[in-house]
Amino acid sequence: MWILMAVGSAFFAGLTAILSKCGVRKCNSDVATAIRTSVVLVFAWIIVFITGVQSEIAKINTKSLVFLILSGGATGASWICYFKALSLGEVSKVAAVDKSSVVFSVLLAIALFPDERNLWWIKLLCILGIGSGTFLMTDIKRGESKSKFLWLFFAALSALFAAATSILAKIGIENVDSNLATAIRTIVVFLMAWIIVFCRKESKFVKKVDGKETIFLILSGLATGGSWLCYYYAIRFGQVSIVVPIDKLSVLITVCFSLVVFKEKLSIKAWIGLALITSGAIIMAILK
Repeated sequence: MWILMAVGSAFFAGLTAILSKCGVRKCNSDVATAIRTSVVLVFAWIIVFITGVQSEIAKINTKSLVFLILSGGATGASWICYFKALSLGEVSKVAAVDKSSVVFSVLLAIALFPDERNLWWIKLLCILGIGSGTFLMTDIKRGESKSKFLWLFFAALSALFAAATSILAKIGIENVDSNLATAIRTIVVFLMAWIIVFCRKESKFVKKVDGKETIFLILSGLATGGSWLCYYYAIRFGQVSIVVPIDKLSVLITVCFSLVVFKEKLSIKAWIGLALITSGAIIMAILK
């Protein structure tokens, strides 16, 4: 079941990237993050009350709560960097670099959790392929100005924070209902996103978001909520070193949409990179 939930997470995450790109074409990236987070917050808590697990809040121990809060903080940082990267670069390239978080996640999972060390050497070979594929997909060319690759800096930061999120969430969600854990984490991300908006005095941009962008941001938030619910269920009952690579297959969906919707083009090198990322993730999924 957790394998299916991981696949569901990948599907919704793929949609999220495309819908988010549509929502940040003119919108301030921090404001876009805050709006999306608001949608996810409402969505997550509706699920909590529908499933009737709200009464379990009092049963959450201090350790789980601390790690869920830290996980939420890492997610917030990842989102902020991700949206900034999306506003600067091509969605297919940003998504590929962001998904490289799988390399850090798997390495940390193997190091920290004994049950993740099954066939560890094959997992390391797979993440080597995924890492190589990510590099090829960035399609960096010599001679181009550094400013052109500012998106790469923010996308790499997004990947690092996303990797930390997976490990922190795995520890925090151990004895907590996955839907409730998602909702608690979303509170942290929500507060973090809006604090940044107000600290940077960007609240004035909220009124400037047009109707079309608002719709895309709302849809993006709903897709994110769906992805999170699937992802943290899979994280709780499955292996991080397998769930994370499957989730990162969302890059396939993102690339396909970017080719059709945004008319982006991939070089031969980028296609080879995508094949490496995909094959590495699939092999790790089969390891189950």
